[in-house]
Order: sequence, then structure tokens, then C-alpha cells
Amino acid sequence: MIIDDSHYDIIIIGSGAGGGTLAGSLSREGRSVLLLERGEAMEAGWQKRPRVKDEVWFGPDGDPFSPQTFYALGGNTKIWGAVLERMREKDFTDLPLQEGVSPAWPFDYNHLAPYYDQAEAIYRVHGKAGVDPTEPTRSKGFDQSPRPVMPFLEELREGLLRQGCQPYELPLSWSDNEENPVGDAEVCGLATADTGNLEIRYKAKALRLHVSPSGREVKKVEADVNGEIWLFSSDLVVLAAGAINTPAILLRSGNERHPRGLSNQSDQVGRNLMNVQITSILQRSAAPNSGLYARSYGVNDYYWGDKNVSFPLGHIQAAGGVLQDALFAESPPVLSLISKLIPSFGIKRLASRTVAWWAMTEVLPDQENRIWLNKEQIRINYLHNNREAHDRLVYRWIDTLKSVEADPYTKVVTSEPVHPRGEAPLSVVGFACGTCRMGEDPAVSVVDATGKCHELDNVYIADSSVFPSCPSVGPGLTTIALALRMAETLHQRLHN
Repeated sequence: MIIDDSHYDIIIIGSGAGGGTLAGSLSREGRSVLLLERGEAMEAGWQKRPRVKDEVWFGPDGDPFSPQTFYALGGNTKIWGAVLERMREKDFTDLPLQEGVSPAWPFDYNHLAPYYDQAEAIYRVHGKAGVDPTEPTRSKGFDQSPRPVMPFLEELREGLLRQGCQPYELPLSWSDNEENPVGDAEVCGLATADTGNLEIRYKAKALRLHVSPSGREVKKVEADVNGEIWLFSSDLVVLAAGAINTPAILLRSGNERHPRGLSNQSDQVGRNLMNVQITSILQRSAAPNSGLYARSYGVNDYYWGDKNVSFPLGHIQAAGGVLQDALFAESPPVLSLISKLIPSFGIKRLASRTVAWWAMTEVLPDQENRIWLNKEQIRINYLHNNREAHDRLVYRWIDTLKSVEADPYTKVVTSEPVHPRGEAPLSVVGFACGTCRMGEDPAVSVVDATGKCHELDNVYIADSSVFPSCPSVGPGLTTIALALRMAETLHQRLHN
């Protein structure tokens, strides 16, 4: 075991949306930061980033699976679609869903709004305010105009408008880097970090946290760094390893004072796992396209319900070119099944005649949906709830697509009797949240409203695991905003 001679103000575990943003902000404030990243700095283009081959988790039936998680500088933001949406005001409140009430956050939208402004500026979010009817209150518009879309998508948008839909330009993180234009935590969150204050250790897998004799403070962080065991020390520790790995580190760190794992007297660490329901739905395009274009439009006409129901159904977005879609690469939609039967050139040809849409619906927290450890194995018990709402959204959108295809003025898509679709499998964890949820009552939560662990004086969590609820629009921008808010908290704490 190697003991690092340096002592840092803050150790951050994970460099994704939360950790990368936090590390960049705190280093600029003059704080000494050690960033532990399990992967390496990688080349542009997610297709060039190999999965960690030996990463295996186990599902509810005990069968192993390879998760869609990538370890690299920037974390899973390296494979996101760069759609950065704000949660709506009502998403922060007790919100009745079809199967129950989605719980309120310990603060409201207005509290987080200034950090949403900062997050959109740092991540160079391109968008247009005032088009989406569900858009929350804003103090200003977007600094960057919407990205241009493919001409055939413009015509498709016109067809949706004729059907009474209100499509809007998805807010996309987009950088000035020609080789890697999609914004992520490396090119945005860490872009202006003070390298004199920031040290990054690559191939550093955090194993466990070691507490003081009192059990109230973490004194050392143990990590496997390129095959060697190291111990690092700091005043503050921030877990930002994601909604699966963050609780796994806490559970793995159990000791006599914390027999259930760190900060787990409530038995809530790892529980309440939520993962937004996603179904990919395909249209057939009338002419070939590249299959390599960015996401374009969102539709929230059914976000709060429709003419038949008053409960929320969810969010629709144009998924972008199938060939660059990480979700498709994992398994859905139906093209993945065909890929086993025909050569690769066939898949490319088929993808070039496809327009893909995502239907996204939130789920409720459930104590039995959780991650836990069987020795060193990560086990996941998970079943979607709020299924009827999601099914309604899928069928409502298919009906809309059929109406668009039947429109004689819409020439870019063809009318088909069947719209192939596929649900995101358990292995797609990019939208996972809730496993270390935030709340004021230590008996039913893991961290307080600032992100500090209830039972530990110097440990914070800066990823989507703290979410009390699961927004239909995805957690990316909210995770970034929470990280910027935490940067202020930690800077002030160290200053005092």
C-alpha cells in the first residue's frame, strides 16, 4: 500500500457531470483538488471509447450483464446526447403520477434557477426560449442560438406543427472544438480548470473510504491506481461516481461503527433506484440520411397529460442519427436484433432510412428497487413502475407519427403499418438516479439539502444519486447545477 504524501483540500471521485464540473469550479477558486478518475483521457467520438471489458453487474434474476457505463475523463457525459433540460417547477414538488406521488425536493425550482443559468453558460447550451409550453421560468434566454438541423427534419417539424404539436429546439451542449463538438464534462466542466490546483489521477478506481475513530469523518480514500493500492487524504471528500458506483463505494466502506456501510444507518444507501423509462420508436424516412446527425426537437405536449388523462405522461425527443446513438448501440431499438442476422453494411443501410424518437417517462422511488453488494459484486434489483403512463405516451406518439405520415404535405417519411420500437434495457444506466437521496430527515434519506451525508461531517455527494425524484427530461443539467451550487458551499466552508 502506498500513502500519498500530499494532502488536498478536496478529493473528488468521478469526473462526470457532477465531479468534472465541481473540480473545475473549485480549482478556479484556488482550492487544491485531487480528481480520481477510473478511466483515462480519451479521443473524440464515443465509438472510439472502448467499454471496460471486465465490468460485470448482476440483474434481478442473478444473470450477469455488461452495463452501458464508460470510464474516461468526463465520465458518462462522453456518451450522452448532450440534451440539457431544466426540470420544470412542478417537478420539484409533490407531483401526483398515475401510480402514486413523486416526492418533493427540499428546495424549489427558484432556488436552483440561478445555477441552471450558470450551467447553461458553462456548457454552452444552444437553445431557444419561449417555444416549449412547459418551459420553466427563466431570467434570460439562451446565450447560444439553436443548432442547425438536417433539412428533412425541418420538414418533419412542419408536419408536427400541422398536427397541433409544439416541437421546440432541444437545448444542446455544443463546444467550439471541431474534433469533439458535443459538449461534455471534459471540454466544458474542466475546460477552464486551474491546472495548478487540480491533480488528476487516471486509472484510479476508488475502493472504499476510511473513517476516523469517531466514525464521523473520512480520513483516507483508498483507491486502486493502475494495479497498486494507494491512500489519499483531504479535508473534504466528494463522491461523484454515479447512481450505481457511489452507493457501492459507501456500502463497501462499512466497518464496526457503520456495519451497513457509510452513511447508511437509515438503510437508504442503494435504495430508491430510479431510471427513466425510455422507448425508442422508429419511423421510415423517404430518402436516405447519414444516420450521424445530432438530436433536434423535443415535444412536451403530453408532459402533464393529454385530453384523456390528467396525470403526467412524459417527454418526447428526436433521438438523432441511429448510427451515433449510444442507446441503439447497446440494444434498442429493433435494429439491434437485425444486426445479428445481416452484415454490418445492411445495418448502416437500414439506419440511413430511419428516424428515431425517444419516449421518456419518469418513475417513482421504490425501496425494493436498489443496488446492493454480494461480496464485491454489484447487484441490481429493478422493476419499472408507472408503466401505464409510459405505455400511453408511446401509443399517443405512434398515433401522432401516423397522422404526420398520412399528411399529404409531409414527404420526408413514409406511412408504415408498424413502427418498430424497443425499451431501454437494465444495462442503460445513464439516466439512473435516487440511490442516495436528498432530504432533511436522516431516517429516510442519505444526504441533506446541501448534498452532505447526514452521518459524516466531511463527505458530500455530487451526482444524480441524490435526486429525490426522477424527471422525465433527464438528469444532466440538474446534476451540473447542483455541482455548481455545491462548489459555493464547499468554497465557503473551506474559507471559514
